Amino acid sequence: MCEICGCTSPSRLAIEPRVSLLASNDEEARHLRGHFLANGVIALNLMGSPGSGKTALLEATARALTGRFELAAVSGDLATSLDAERLARAGIPALAITTGSACHLDAAMVHQALHDGPLGAAAARSDFFFIENVGNLVCPAIYDLGQKANVVVLSVTEGVDKPLKYPVMFSRADLVILTKIDLLPYLPEVSVRVIRENLARVMPAARMIQLSSTTGAGVPDFVEWLAEQAASL
Repeated sequence: MCEICGCTSPSRLAIEPRVSLLASNDEEARHLRGHFLANGVIALNLMGSPGSGKTALLEATARALTGRFELAAVSGDLATSLDAERLARAGIPALAITTGSACHLDAAMVHQALHDGPLGAAAARSDFFFIENVGNLVCPAIYDLGQKANVVVLSVTEGVDKPLKYPVMFSRADLVILTKIDLLPYLPEVSVRVIRENLARVMPAARMIQLSSTTGAGVPDFVEWLAEQAASL
């Protein structure tokens, strides 16, 4: 699956190579963080499963923030630039990072994307720079990308047990966005209360926003959270 972290091959997870890899990534992330801070840019690492609604969330956010904040983004995908193209159509300057077999983005990939082409200038003048990570609930949580905060997107269609099955992802989240809530009437087995309880078991300061990118419900709450991040910079 992943030729970088070796997540499907135990023999590739020897301690020395892993420590070396993360140390190099962390150094690159510190460099990125310095750039973001110097330009007053809030970088957010947006993570979640494939199909959880990450791109749709950014599209809805762009509509809600028109004239208020400037956005820019990179979008990680194994093989296409489809999500980045969607973001561009929504008015967000965006660049695809095609990872091939890598199941996550790392700091070097993000750094290179910012130095190649016009995205770097757009990101430098943006208020929020979204790093839409590869759809995955495992590896993306491990890699520092110079972000200010981690946002995890969880759709109601994924069920209630994901926080317990993937605790590293949710324990490192600053915010969880529960998406596709317009589908709840058709999912009687899904309990928002149980999702909150499971988040509280693994997330030190559990904070969740319920949202539908389709209807717009909850989008103002996410906008308010973004405003809080801007005020704390």
